[in-house]
Amino acid sequence: MNQDSTSLGEPVDQFSVFLENRVGALSSIVKLLNDSKVEVLGLSVQDAHDVTIVRLVVSDPYTVETLFIERGIPFGMVEIVVVELRDGASGLGTCLAALLQAEVNVNFSYPLLMQPKGRPLLAIAPDDRDLAAKVLHSCGFRVLHQEDLSR
Repeated sequence: MNQDSTSLGEPVDQFSVFLENRVGALSSIVKLLNDSKVEVLGLSVQDAHDVTIVRLVVSDPYTVETLFIERGIPFGMVEIVVVELRDGASGLGTCLAALLQAEVNVNFSYPLLMQPKGRPLLAIAPDDRDLAAKVLHSCGFRVLHQEDLSR
């Protein structure tokens, strides 16, 4: 039986970091990662009165997990789907329609900072990551793995 590209490679891990809502907190996290030779590839910030949740996709999740544990930085990890929008930003509608057709719920989504081949990348946190990846792949979308994002 042939394996499709959705089953080859490591899933992309997303970190959710819980920061105090204060000036410089986000900058400190990014500096810590950069000092450890880790690139922030995707970023989403949700701000509340007393806490900020920063969602991060990084070039080296193993190093980041170790750093956060060693530094006592509260975080969570979840596997997400990263998809390349083949028709640029106009491919967003097609991507979402494919997920809707398969009845896959999107909990949250955000664009990544990198654009390999000049095509936008979208981070998606679906309720069923494996099904979402298979559906998108079968509709002709390139689903990326951690190896595709790491250098």
